Amino acid sequence: MLWKFHNNTGEMAGSFAENEPVQISKQETKSMKKAVLAIAALAACTSSAWAQSSVTLYGIVDAAARYYTNTDGASNLAPKQLVPGGMSQSRLGVNVTEDMGGGLKALVNMEHRLNSDTGTVAAADFWRQVWVGLQSNDFGQVRMGRQYNVLFDIYTSTYASFRYSPYIEAFKPEIVMSAGARQSNMVKYLGQVGDVYGEIQVSAGENTVSADKSIGGLLRYNDGTWGAGGAYLQVTDIAGRKMKATTVGASYTSGPLYAHVSWANNKFDAGTGVLQAGFTAGWGFGPQLTAAASSVSTRDMWMTGLTYQLTPQLNLGANYWHTTQAAAVGTGLPDSKADQLAFVADYAFSKRTDAYFEADNTRFSSGGAIRFSNGATSRTGVMVGLRHRF
Repeated sequence: MLWKFHNNTGEMAGSFAENEPVQISKQETKSMKKAVLAIAALAACTSSAWAQSSVTLYGIVDAAARYYTNTDGASNLAPKQLVPGGMSQSRLGVNVTEDMGGGLKALVNMEHRLNSDTGTVAAADFWRQVWVGLQSNDFGQVRMGRQYNVLFDIYTSTYASFRYSPYIEAFKPEIVMSAGARQSNMVKYLGQVGDVYGEIQVSAGENTVSADKSIGGLLRYNDGTWGAGGAYLQVTDIAGRKMKATTVGASYTSGPLYAHVSWANNKFDAGTGVLQAGFTAGWGFGPQLTAAASSVSTRDMWMTGLTYQLTPQLNLGANYWHTTQAAAVGTGLPDSKADQLAFVADYAFSKRTDAYFEADNTRFSSGGAIRFSNGATSRTGVMVGLRHRF
């Protein structure tokens, strides 16, 4: 089995000083030749076995200093924070690939999310992803386990918010429209024909309250310049109530320019509060909103944005979201609207390390029905962060 680790030091302990003469005896020379021959023989006997599998350790560590306006510190939102993921959530993962020959491979992914500010687990599920799969050159790929759903896949692969980062971890309205982004107990099929990609997912609910019973699919096209596609997902809770999500969009890439536009819709059956609770953050700061934010029947979101690579190191991007929300029948609440805008400047020190500046704003228009917990109808966030990938 081949283990892959990254070492950027490029130094070897005990190396000789520059221009220092080195003397080796004839006996040492004979011993070295024997050792080299033994290693070569061992490699010849075992290379086929070692080449069959690889295990890759990977991760991201991201931290940012963030400041909010229009907050009184209530509901656990301090105006000044060190957030554990500004552009990306910090994570540690393992990818396993076994080449079994004949175009068939076995795949495993295990990914843990963590808080870089406190060192704690970022979610109740220690492994945010954990799945095993088979891949065939002729028939596509099958995965089984907890993994990203088709809505998340279409957003991040086809019309992501930014070219260099699929979304802002600390401010991600579009991702919250994607039914929690992951489902447990999932079987997913992935296939590709030329520039056309497809996925189908089915998740067993197993009679739990986590609302992980689902069925859905996506179809997308990408030729390197144009990308387009759509996805549909239906999630059902233990009482049989449903949330139905649809999204379509497109993107264009040409040299330093990247542009995208998309639309998403969520429809909720009456009484699906357990499903809606996970989507209120789509308004920018879910825990900071009044209870009326989850008393909805439908929610629509339009998103568009541009990224421009000004220099080989500097990327500038802007994204806009417009969301409308229809209140559930019987609540007596008016329909609501939200406008959200974010700007990001990202500077790459290297292929692995970058620094960024981000600013965002959320404004509600709902006659007071939807607002932040301190009564504010607008809020601005600003952050400066550092991210390293390995």
